[in-house]
Amino acid sequence: MTENEQISAARKFVNEWLNREGNEKSEMQRFWISLIRDVFGKSDSIIDFEKNVAGHSIDGFISCTGVLIEQKSLYQELKSHNVKMPLAFRQAKLYYDELTYSERPRWIVICNFREFHIYDMYPDNIFENDLRPEIIKLENLSRDYKRLNFLFDPNDDSVRPEVKVSKAAADLIAKIRDSLKSNYEKNKQRDYQNSLAQICVRLVFCFYAADIGLIELTNDDKNIFRYIKNFSDLQNIFAVMNQPDHTSLPDPNLNRFPYVNGGLFEEKISMPTYNPNVKPIDLAAFLEQTRVFKWHNIHPAVFGAIFESVLNDKFRRAAGMHYTSIDNIHRVIDPLFLDELYDEFKSARKARKDKPLKLRNFQKKLASIIVLDPACGSGNFLTETYISFRRLENLVIRELYQGGQDIFENPIKVSIDQFFGIEIDPFSAAVAQLAMYIAENQMLRQIGEILNIDLPQLPLKKFTNIHCANALQIDWNNIVPRDQLTYIIGNPPFRGRRKRDREKVDDISLFFAYKDIDYVACWYKKASDFISGTDIRCAFVSTNSICQGEQVAPIWKNIFAQGIHFDFAWRTFKWTSESEKMAAVHCVIISFSQNYHGKKFIFDGDKKIPAKNINAYLTDGENVFIEHRTKPICKVPEMKNGNVLADDKKLIIEAEHYDYFVLREPAAKKYIKRLIGSEEFINGKIRWCLWLVDCSPEEISKMPLVAERVEAVREYRARSSYRNLTRAPHLFRDLNNPKSFLVVPVISSENRRYIPIGYFDSKDIIVSNAVQIIPDATVYHFGVLISSVHMAWTRAVCGRLKSDYRYSKDIVYNNFPWCRPSGSQRQGIERTAERILAVRAEFEGKTLAWLYDEKTMPEELRLAHAENDAAVCAAYGFEENLSEPEIVARLFELYRQLTNSR
Repeated sequence: MTENEQISAARKFVNEWLNREGNEKSEMQRFWISLIRDVFGKSDSIIDFEKNVAGHSIDGFISCTGVLIEQKSLYQELKSHNVKMPLAFRQAKLYYDELTYSERPRWIVICNFREFHIYDMYPDNIFENDLRPEIIKLENLSRDYKRLNFLFDPNDDSVRPEVKVSKAAADLIAKIRDSLKSNYEKNKQRDYQNSLAQICVRLVFCFYAADIGLIELTNDDKNIFRYIKNFSDLQNIFAVMNQPDHTSLPDPNLNRFPYVNGGLFEEKISMPTYNPNVKPIDLAAFLEQTRVFKWHNIHPAVFGAIFESVLNDKFRRAAGMHYTSIDNIHRVIDPLFLDELYDEFKSARKARKDKPLKLRNFQKKLASIIVLDPACGSGNFLTETYISFRRLENLVIRELYQGGQDIFENPIKVSIDQFFGIEIDPFSAAVAQLAMYIAENQMLRQIGEILNIDLPQLPLKKFTNIHCANALQIDWNNIVPRDQLTYIIGNPPFRGRRKRDREKVDDISLFFAYKDIDYVACWYKKASDFISGTDIRCAFVSTNSICQGEQVAPIWKNIFAQGIHFDFAWRTFKWTSESEKMAAVHCVIISFSQNYHGKKFIFDGDKKIPAKNINAYLTDGENVFIEHRTKPICKVPEMKNGNVLADDKKLIIEAEHYDYFVLREPAAKKYIKRLIGSEEFINGKIRWCLWLVDCSPEEISKMPLVAERVEAVREYRARSSYRNLTRAPHLFRDLNNPKSFLVVPVISSENRRYIPIGYFDSKDIIVSNAVQIIPDATVYHFGVLISSVHMAWTRAVCGRLKSDYRYSKDIVYNNFPWCRPSGSQRQGIERTAERILAVRAEFEGKTLAWLYDEKTMPEELRLAHAENDAAVCAAYGFEENLSEPEIVARLFELYRQLTNSR
């Protein structure tokens, strides 16, 4: 079949199946046979229906290319909030697992007569793609049919063309941008950044417009810019595309460039100037390369993110910009409004009475929703939300006009004018505006195909809703009045608290007295102030630090006092991005409002958990705030920080240097002790240190190697923030050296169920500040702290380093509500705690890292911990088999009781 024949066949197939009942049992085979035979011209003998596997029937199986098909009825949900394994996919995966390894397919396809969800099961891709499907909509099949070529060609790789094309296109634009930038700088032109951004976005629009036929091409004219010799010619093209009257153009070739309007070509920009001493850009050669791309395939949100990434990496990190993947955008907008809107559409579609009226009212509702992204970057949140609205509206329009009646007015009501953005960077703002224009055009062409009508694509409507400004320093009411706004969404910039410039510190001071918080918190505070007294709902992607550790109370206590509450939340998940260099961060999503009182949910991995109340720690429980506390809330031994050395590692003796040092300085041996930090404690690393507390200056002077190190410490402290310690350079800053103590690592892997905690009984052990200690703690205290109860508390309230636990005495330990055991219960905890220590001792030579790795943890140790967990839960009066969120909720209630009684 020729390409035109396939496109025509695909359109015919779409028109037929958009109007059918879509019954899984009665129409599944006919649907797939028609797709294979009529659209692709293949023999339907390649598909095996109802293949038997372990007593189950696989709906469809194509063995030659390795495709397993699970068919569902019309509009049956194929996705779920379980992004890793939706229910429909789980069923297909069950069949997949029952097959022998040689039979297992490369692809799993889930279909409901409206969408194809495609999962690539190839081993090298499973973890990279996190088993997220590529989705092809039936309505787009005439454009996207090639993405199904994998059904017939095992070597085909066109299932994700929009990402592939977007990356290639953005790479080319990056090269053009870099060359333009170089010319600006070599010609010593200043303040060119805005002009550079405008040239890039205008060129992208031109390439896209040429690809879809808005710029007229003749058969022998394969490159619309082939005659451009210099930047004046390019400037002329831009001027013509802003000029309605083309009657008196200086060059007839310019007639091919349409009047675009919309503000895209309105501003007069400065081009690189001619300089005989600077080699000019071979612009024509660059532009010739653009012909290889199918610009109509770019996804505006994906392309915008990748396009924005042509910014300098250093600038991108400094600005705190991270680009949100399409999957993560839908984690925000689906539970916030899109799922509910689809349910409303389904209800209107099924109405037996006044169906057209209900559909039109629903369409009006869609067109009335106003969305603001106050940190919009390249506009991927706005473009994907607009596209989602338009796709939903297309379903409405199809229902209203499926009888084929004449259309006398534009049926589209949803507009890009419903979407507003604020972005501080001019380049990103320009990209966002361009992405919205392209998204609007793509959806306009799509509805034209659905209705088989030609809707005018030019001139563009004026779109000025992307505002270039610092969102934290302007009044959002001047962007969109809050009495008109429906939702606030986005991915505000976030970054480490210790890596801020002066401007960001000033921004934080506008909202918080406490400065040591993440920058993203400012957006939550400003949005909370803005929505006060309204029905506006908000949802942001953020770093998980704002719901952990010492930041929680300073950020959320005052916000909650305003009547703000959380509507849904995603607990920590690993970031995914469409940009080339994915940000290595862990995120949460928080939806909040003042007046919404619908159902609340917490999403945790593959679980969607109903919640009565979502507190600032993203648990279902009381709104409590665990604040900095210098003494324990209960009557237990105090925890102390380990010793800060402040020595530039000069008082440390590495294991490989120990023998040499003692050989040359034997008198120093009695002053050398084991040094224990997190690495040494968990992974068994051996390190030593000079502990010179009882060593006089005279004795130090008699040991040259020791004296040399002490003098090096003096010099280091003299030029550092430890200048006040130069009088005692032989000593650590801290001198904690108890005889017996518990050790708790400051940092520990999130992959361990239990944080390794140890018991020491020796003054020959010196601890660094990488651990914290509890002097004079008993085995009872060890048993409670190593229990699942304390671990649940720790996971809920501790800070994080990336996703690893950061244990803090002032937040975690001092606020922990201890149980009040009876005598027998205390003895029971002591017995189970001693059992844990005894089992550990049986594995002499094994590190705590090995003992507490989920893959290698001995069964005896698991059992010992289970018995200890049961003993501690009994002392708290907790029922058996409480989930961790339930345990945390009980602990928060105990904490509230303790703090209220004081």
